[in-house]
Amino acid sequence: MKPREISPENTVFLIISFEGEDRYSKAGGLGVRVAELSESLAGKGYDTHVIFVGDPNLPGEETLMDGKLHLHRWCQWISKYFPEGVYQGENEKLYDFNQSVPLYVLNSIVGPAAEQGKIVAILAEEWHTADVACRMSDLLYHNGLRNRAIQFWNANNVFSFWRINWGRLAFTNTITTVSRYMKHRMWDIGIDPLVIPNGIPRSALDPVDDAAVARVRRSLRGSPLLFKIGRFDPDKRWNMAVEAVARLKGLGMRPVMPIRGGIEPHGAEVLANARKMGLTIKEVRVGVDRPSVEDCLRALEDAGDADILDLRFFLPDEFTRIMYRSADAVLANSGHEPFGLVGLEVMGAEGVAFTGSTGEDYAIAFENAVVLDTTDPGEIVGYITHLQNHPEEAQDIRRSARHTAETFLWDRVVENLIAKLEYIARNQGVLTGVGQELPARI
Repeated sequence: MKPREISPENTVFLIISFEGEDRYSKAGGLGVRVAELSESLAGKGYDTHVIFVGDPNLPGEETLMDGKLHLHRWCQWISKYFPEGVYQGENEKLYDFNQSVPLYVLNSIVGPAAEQGKIVAILAEEWHTADVACRMSDLLYHNGLRNRAIQFWNANNVFSFWRINWGRLAFTNTITTVSRYMKHRMWDIGIDPLVIPNGIPRSALDPVDDAAVARVRRSLRGSPLLFKIGRFDPDKRWNMAVEAVARLKGLGMRPVMPIRGGIEPHGAEVLANARKMGLTIKEVRVGVDRPSVEDCLRALEDAGDADILDLRFFLPDEFTRIMYRSADAVLANSGHEPFGLVGLEVMGAEGVAFTGSTGEDYAIAFENAVVLDTTDPGEIVGYITHLQNHPEEAQDIRRSARHTAETFLWDRVVENLIAKLEYIARNQGVLTGVGQELPARI
């Protein structure tokens, strides 16, 4: 008899992560991944639980999406003392997380699911959850429930790899990562993970407002118009981007590059280098914390001329997609990019992404993106000049980019995930127990 497949009728999902759904909990791409993956699973009918370090001012538990998505906000009693976000008071939260999550999972998620004849697919994210994942496995084993759970631990980056007990983690969990680049990085430490990519929501393919794109291009009057967004981190190669702007200007062009960085100190170095190269910089601000798209467009119209426009305000997703579409090139030129979500989002908006040669498995040079092989700013300059001289190639890239983005929707990524869960479940003999209810616990 063929083993039963994983389905909403026999499987509960549990995602464990420091970052999560709340604004308090989203510090980067991990929070977006957790939110979108959990919503996609719940949308397919799976009971989906998410344990994360949540906003201390929101309910400890919340059920959404017709009862399918269950949020469990952790460490709230600690977060009240650290209101600045998920990573403030990180060590205190991590200690509480490690101590309290495994027993809760045993008693409140895996145990009840097993009594109903279901299995639990546990997806733990990033180094903060490595110890929790090991402890959960041990606790489930000692309570006779390890065969009712599939445990995946996922690496989105190489952050704090030195903190992880890899031998114990690999023995107790199936290790996964988000790209072949990350897989090869992990070979160096003796780990051979499964690859399950990130995805984008269907909204990332929504049509971009052509009138707004025209307003941006009229306002900035740059040729070429470039755009860069991301943390101010040396890995993001901001200095390479800035020098490319200076070289384009030196060739007699009129480049303009709006940028949106973070609060990291590297930003001061980047802007200082830009000034040394003779580039003019203007800070652009709006008068509200959560600006509308119209607020953002007016800010660009009022900005005036400069080589670099430093956008010092929150960018709504819709406005960011307008910038992706408006730019002649979006410089996602990182030197270390585990997956490259920005590049994929640019493709969804029919933009021209200039990516690095790291985790962007989806990028094919001059087919759906421009792939940079070196750290030489001249490579950016050469490819931008080529596309300016051959606009039909840029249009072909935009069309192909959209088709590529369609293949990375979360719906498709979830099917990939489930196929690999089934593979591991069969190897572990987990599926053979599906549908057999356990006696109720006393």
